[in-house]
Amino acid sequence: MLPLVSMETLLRAKCFWRLAIPGSVRELHKDYRIVPPQNFSNYESMKREFKLEIPEYFNFAKDVLDQWTDMEKAGMRPFNPAFWWINGSGEEVRWSFEELGSLSRKFANILTEACALQRGDRVIVILPRIPEWWLANVACMRTGTVLIPGTTQLTQRDILYRLQSSKAKCIITNEVLAPAVDAVASKCENLHSKLIVSQKPKDGWGNLKEMMKHASDNHTCVKTKHDEMMAIYFTSGTSGSPKMTGHTHSSFGLGLSVNGRFWLDLTPSDVIWNTSDTGWAKSAWSSIFSPWTQGACVFAHYLPRFEPTSILQTLSKFPITVFCSAPTAYRMLIQNDMTSCKFKSLKHCVSAGEPINPEVTEQWRNWTGLDIYEGYGQTETVLICGNFKGMKIKPGSMGKPSPAFDVKILDINGNVLPPGEEGDIGIQVLPNRPLGLFAHYIDNPTKTASTLRGNFYITGDRGYMDEDGYFWFVARSDDIILSSGYRIGPFEVESALIEHPAVAEAAVVSSPDPIRGEVVKAFIVLTRDYKSHDQEQLKKEIQEHVKKVTAPYKYPRKVEFIQELPKTVSGKIKRNELRKKEWETI
Repeated sequence: MLPLVSMETLLRAKCFWRLAIPGSVRELHKDYRIVPPQNFSNYESMKREFKLEIPEYFNFAKDVLDQWTDMEKAGMRPFNPAFWWINGSGEEVRWSFEELGSLSRKFANILTEACALQRGDRVIVILPRIPEWWLANVACMRTGTVLIPGTTQLTQRDILYRLQSSKAKCIITNEVLAPAVDAVASKCENLHSKLIVSQKPKDGWGNLKEMMKHASDNHTCVKTKHDEMMAIYFTSGTSGSPKMTGHTHSSFGLGLSVNGRFWLDLTPSDVIWNTSDTGWAKSAWSSIFSPWTQGACVFAHYLPRFEPTSILQTLSKFPITVFCSAPTAYRMLIQNDMTSCKFKSLKHCVSAGEPINPEVTEQWRNWTGLDIYEGYGQTETVLICGNFKGMKIKPGSMGKPSPAFDVKILDINGNVLPPGEEGDIGIQVLPNRPLGLFAHYIDNPTKTASTLRGNFYITGDRGYMDEDGYFWFVARSDDIILSSGYRIGPFEVESALIEHPAVAEAAVVSSPDPIRGEVVKAFIVLTRDYKSHDQEQLKKEIQEHVKKVTAPYKYPRKVEFIQELPKTVSGKIKRNELRKKEWETI
């Protein structure tokens, strides 16, 4: 079965219709483009018509990817790769769905035969953006083993924590991280298989490239129940130790179809490039399930580090139609000269992971003529809220609830708050638990139980809904600043700060104050042109700027200029670390 993509739609894959969008176009840019949605007419009809049937058995590899292979063979899918990979050295890989299927079945045989893994065994995969990472994901689905991705920026200590916490029996990595694994392997009693992606052999490791040459592609996909565990994602750890978030074959395998069909608005003719690190759930969102549910091409560029110039050149050179990246990436891109960049194929840009500042979206639109459609979700969920094609975009808003969830703003007792009142962002889970929500935190029932309040799952984020039904992010619950009786969310202050030309990046936290209890403190990374300016004068100028842009009581009474902000390996600002540093000085 192909979730959310009807056979009628598939048969018309070469001639997708385009629907008119009501409303006027603002004169923002001479090349400003509004691209109509391909899979729905408007937000109201999308919410009204959305329905997802949950079968007893479901496996994404068998029920989606292999179905696209059949469509491909029957000539019922446009000529477009399923997977397209490049690197900076001129190498290129293109796979059809049939080739993806064959290679992933070889990989599956290696897991079950050479590694002797059984259904339900856990496999940690720490690989950069190389083709083997995608094969590992699909091979784990085919064998019923549980995938646990990790970023290549993990340290030896991080790897030990993940191996011991997950009780993984197999690890797959490259020659860069293999020594770190070897250094801790003796402390991991469950680990018995190690696979390395390398051109050279290494003692104690199975060489995946060599094994793939001899493996058979004759493999029968296991028959998994829809609620069977499929993957475990470690959270980014912005507010404590990373938690193991368990997702089933249906929670992501079926649930993320809402992202692909509506937020990303993909068809089999599209080419999507998602720049997310392979260690995070966002890669599952936009590099596997969402695009392949819709039969789109997944584009990948192996970049050891984020290089704005390379990103812009790639967007100009290749026929990428949908671009998905984090707010931090967009902030870095607009600081480059984009006058010579022509994104001829690009028609849809999205962002998620953390709030994106209105200043960034405005500059991106001025350069490209395209809006950035912000989405909001978590490792624990699929898309919670989003800006969808055809909707009016309110700068700074997360948009409206996705069709997958009934989203509300709640008070401390679980009561729904009216528009305009700040509270906890929650998703209704009783009496009927929606698809697209994680199963539980692995081995942590107390933490799992703490996310429930009455009939709602509590996201841990604060926000409010306006009169038009748009949701606005305020802060993580533990990031709220209480000063002289005022509640201040860091995001609005950070957005005001970043509008000043001297500010490249900013993070806002609470700082102790003998009179007000706590005050707003801003940690600021200066742009190159302002690093030599008088810092006391610049501090006053920035403070006055914030007073004019937002409510005066929100301005940062304390300012500290630093070289770089502390961030998680996924690029999110670690405000908890900055806040802890402030309060430890008392």
